[in-house]
Amino acid sequence: MPTESSRVRSMNETRDRILDVALDVLGENPDAGMGDIASAAGVVRRTVYGHFPSRLDLIRTLTERAVTEMTAVLTEVDAAATEADATWVEFIARLWPVAHRYRVLLALRRGEYSEAIHGLLGPVDELLADLVKRGQDSDVFAQHLPAGILSQVAYGVVFAIADNDLSNGTLGARAATITSLLMLGVPEARAIALVGDQP
Repeated sequence: MPTESSRVRSMNETRDRILDVALDVLGENPDAGMGDIASAAGVVRRTVYGHFPSRLDLIRTLTERAVTEMTAVLTEVDAAATEADATWVEFIARLWPVAHRYRVLLALRRGEYSEAIHGLLGPVDELLADLVKRGQDSDVFAQHLPAGILSQVAYGVVFAIADNDLSNGTLGARAATITSLLMLGVPEARAIALVGDQP
């Protein structure tokens, strides 16, 4: 007979598998339903609903997972005492796999779940705005927009490129980093130099 800990471990593994599959399924079709996710995960709908009572609960959990990963990366990178533009480059380089994995949140953020996703992304938005403000204060980033808006514009570019880098592989972290730096007002020559040989 399975022990309590093995049952809990099994439930957690199923939950994580559902979340991983949901990212893939929603990445292909942001309108996919819980039945589509259950089918792709190899479980019945009841199992999905057992972990996530509604589609909103599933989306919230995916967003919370993304926020945890992105906040950890940004906090770690921002701790280094480097110029704001160099910090941004390091952040995007380390964030790229996360942005690519969670790119569906950008599409969902514009839809019916926008309020919930926007609220959950608050900590990431604040950290990015603080970094951009630091860059503005040191004349590294442009000042034509408030830091909170400028950071969202630059960050949105990263997700837009991640969303379009699905099959041919011609775009990637390098393009996302350079483009976002340009959006932040960094001169092109400086942006290219900062990125260096990054793929």
